[in-house]
Order: sequence, then structure tokens, then C-alpha cells
Amino acid sequence: MAKGKKVTVIGTGNFGSTVAFILSMNGSCHNIVFMGRNYNVAKGKALDMSQAANAARQHTIVKAAKGPEDMADSDIVVITAGAPRTPGMSRDDLLIKNAEIVKNYARQIKEHAPDAIVVVVSNPLDVMTYVVLKETGFPRERVLGMAGILDAARMAHFIYEKLEYGAGQIRATVMGGHGDTMVPLPKFTTVAGVPIDDLLDSEEIGEIVRKTRNGGAEIVNLLGDGSAYYAPAKSTTVIVEAILQDTNQIHSCAIMLQDDYGYTGIVSGVPVMIGAGGAEKVIPMTLKPLQQTRFKNSVASVQEMVDILEEMNFFDK
Repeated sequence: MAKGKKVTVIGTGNFGSTVAFILSMNGSCHNIVFMGRNYNVAKGKALDMSQAANAARQHTIVKAAKGPEDMADSDIVVITAGAPRTPGMSRDDLLIKNAEIVKNYARQIKEHAPDAIVVVVSNPLDVMTYVVLKETGFPRERVLGMAGILDAARMAHFIYEKLEYGAGQIRATVMGGHGDTMVPLPKFTTVAGVPIDDLLDSEEIGEIVRKTRNGGAEIVNLLGDGSAYYAPAKSTTVIVEAILQDTNQIHSCAIMLQDDYGYTGIVSGVPVMIGAGGAEKVIPMTLKPLQQTRFKNSVASVQEMVDILEEMNFFDK
């Protein structure tokens, strides 16, 4: 356990609240700073979580931030803030609105927590990760976007739905951008070590892949007001705890590519080893030609949105 560690969670909505709650229940860190636009809301939820931690016999203290200076000395800063995705809204629709929000927080992190590792979960995920990198100037290993863990969890769920066995033993792998252009990798997906290709036919796997791509939108449509937060929050804490505990676990995360899988200067999801330094190593995998094409399309989709921001001189303002 990482005693004395400090994590700041930005965003006091369902997502950020659940991230902070899971961390406090697990005793993952000693201090959690909960930061949002409304101090009273942040303080009320922080009190509630601190009291829950006592019920769970954990030592974690959750405090509301009065200002950005309260994130000082954070080991990790998680950015969940942003406008929610509503029914019929694509992730691209969120681009400008959330880019401004994330840009503001990135500058605060650079000033007040210059040594922190940043975990980005605001949408569109890959572009927001790019915004944080540009605005902080941090090395790429210290800015990670959480997407692949969530997408893999969704894929694992749909595999279980199809098989009706293997819960907790399914290991799915997903690359590329978060959203419609994600690249599920059945080749690297197993159930208790058995390749998924041995258990399901290509048509069934194709159906699972389609469901995975639509996983977030399905929940948005069912809720009618809001979006998923339990699975995204748990997926985020997997990254945070891997960093705090220096586990060197391998997960797919969005990072700045530097001659990885043939690309440089753009953010996309690839398997990385996560430790105390953040995304410490990119793990190479051999992709089939069709997967290479899909990854190329995924990277191009992120680049299109980055180009929109660049054309607006967004990063010069």
C-alpha cells in the first residue's frame, strides 16, 4: 500500500465521485483532493467519502479543494471534468467545449503539481490527452488516457454474455482510439488462457466487436440523461493503483506515440507497462493487415480532431 501518497481528482460528477470513492474504499492513497466548480458540493461529497472510509476501516482522508493550489504535491492528478455525452451526441461534438475545460486544468496542474502523473478520462479521450500533453509540456510517460481498460472490460462482458461462462477469467485486448474507431484484438483475447478464436466463430466475434464499439452509446441511450461511470471509474482506478503500487502491469492506454506502431506525434491507445513513472514502456504486438488498417484509421480520426484545434490556433491562446 502506498502510504502518504496523494491523488487529486478533478470533477465532482458521478464519474469523479466514483473514482474518489473507489480509491478511498481501497485505501490506495493517504490523501485524496476532490476538486470541482462548486466547493460546497465537493466538500459534501468529500465528507461523505471520508466517513465511508472510516466505516471501511481505511486511513484515507478526502478533502475538497478550495483552489488549484490544493493539488500541490499530488503524485497523480485525474481529470474527469467535462461536458457529459448526451443521446445522439458523438464524441466529436464534445471537442471544443471539453478542450477548453481540460486546457484550463492542464495549466493549473503545470503550475501547482508539476511532478504529477496525469490520468485523463475526459472525452474525446485521445484528443484531451493530446491537449494535456501540449499544455503541460510533460514527458509522454506522465500523461495517460484511460480508454483501453474500459473498452477491454466491455468486450470481456460481451464475450461472457455470449459464452455464459468464464466470468473473471476473460482477458480482452483493445487498441486505438476510444470510440467508434477502437481496434479490438481477438488474436490477443483469451478465456482462462484459451484463445477466443477456439471458443467462438468469426461471426460471433464480429458481433462482440460491434457491441464493444457501441458499449458507451448503448448506456447513454438507456439512461437518457448522463453516461456510464461505474466501469469507467473502476478502469481509471486500475491505472491509478498500478502507478501508486508500481506494479508494472500491462494495460492499453492512450499515450503520445513516438515511433510506436509506425506513428509519431499523435495520441492513441497502445499496450503499455504501468509503474511508478507512469507509462514506462510501450509493448509491441504484431498486428494482422486488417488490424493495421483499422489502427491507421483510428489514428487518422484523432488527427482530424487535433487538426481542428490547430486550425483554430487553440494551443496559442
